[in-house]
Amino acid sequence: MARLLILSNVHVEPKSSAAGRRMLQLIRAFVAKDYQITFATTAAESEHAHDLSIEGVARARVEVNDSSFDAWVRQLDPTLVLFDRFMVEEQFGWRVKTQCESAIRILDTEDLHCLRYAREAAVKEKRSFIEEDLFREIAFREIASILRCDISLMISSYEMALLQRVFRVDASLLHYLPFLEDPLSKEVQQSWLGFEHRSHFISIGNFMHAPNKDAVKQLKEVIWPKIRARLPTAELHVYGAYPTQQVLEWNDPNHGFLVKGRAEDAEAVIGQARVMLAPLRFGAGLKGKLIDAMRCGTPNVTSPIGAEGMLLGKEWPGRVEDESDAFAIAAVDLYSEEARWNEAQMHCADLINGAFNGKGHTLLFWNRLDHLMAELEQHRKENFTGGMLWHHSMRSTEYMSKWIEAKNKG
Repeated sequence: MARLLILSNVHVEPKSSAAGRRMLQLIRAFVAKDYQITFATTAAESEHAHDLSIEGVARARVEVNDSSFDAWVRQLDPTLVLFDRFMVEEQFGWRVKTQCESAIRILDTEDLHCLRYAREAAVKEKRSFIEEDLFREIAFREIASILRCDISLMISSYEMALLQRVFRVDASLLHYLPFLEDPLSKEVQQSWLGFEHRSHFISIGNFMHAPNKDAVKQLKEVIWPKIRARLPTAELHVYGAYPTQQVLEWNDPNHGFLVKGRAEDAEAVIGQARVMLAPLRFGAGLKGKLIDAMRCGTPNVTSPIGAEGMLLGKEWPGRVEDESDAFAIAAVDLYSEEARWNEAQMHCADLINGAFNGKGHTLLFWNRLDHLMAELEQHRKENFTGGMLWHHSMRSTEYMSKWIEAKNKG
């Protein structure tokens, strides 16, 4: 039986974040292929973690900068090792390579961190993002991690193209694997609530993720007052795991701005709302909240960054606007005009079934993985830059880890 080791610095929390949902989709895809899976994390216990034993997955706790990992992973002898984000590859990649040379090393980027942080910096500096902003320390680290791995999973087609165009990463090291969604059947679509049976706007997103907190701040300070002026009885219900005290203090029932906190059943609350609002000013990857909205037949208004990597030649199930006045007008129009709303709802299924069909994307992934397994030695030879990064003079992460371990032992 093939063995998969997943290394992460967080638990799988599909009800807390899109990243958690994405990881659970990957786990279930490998379970369906009869992989024996071990999920190992450096994180402390979390009451919101998904019970992986239900999926038939073994759990383990591992320590950073601790050589006990070496004997453990050598005994486990995984066929594949999947690193959850590049920081985890930095911590454990060299140990995996040393102990399990033949294991295929896969990086799940989740989103391109260097892109997200560069866009955030531009927003803080109150200017437009330009691609030159990408060339910061985090980009050198992230691209090096991609080059060291045998293949990296890219959730966004935009980011896949950016890596090849800007950083000259070879396509042989990348694989496009977006959210893996089940098709929305006619029966599911017919179960959606219609325009007249829905009320209120909704915003949702994990507040530990900076783009989500910034988007709610934009709603509170800039966009919602414009919407409320046109719709004086409308309400915005704000959901999200791990709200800070500042976020909780934004609660303002007198003006219809209601901070609800964690949604235990996100699809239930999204499926009752009339319109989702997601004015994201920075970020990367795909936006799980918008996928959730489409699955619930809930039209949305978002920004170009929110829709990035998701349009793919399809009609958007709502509106995409960048400027705050246009965003507010689009939200009011979509909320108020039933014909426009019905048309937007129809596009929800079109986009999910056409662009994010899990069965089709999973099949392409297995084909790619089979080819990689058969040609691993040649694949690594052709990745000269990655091999160079493993050269002894370039292995700073290994030597730093060994130094920290020695220091910790006193």
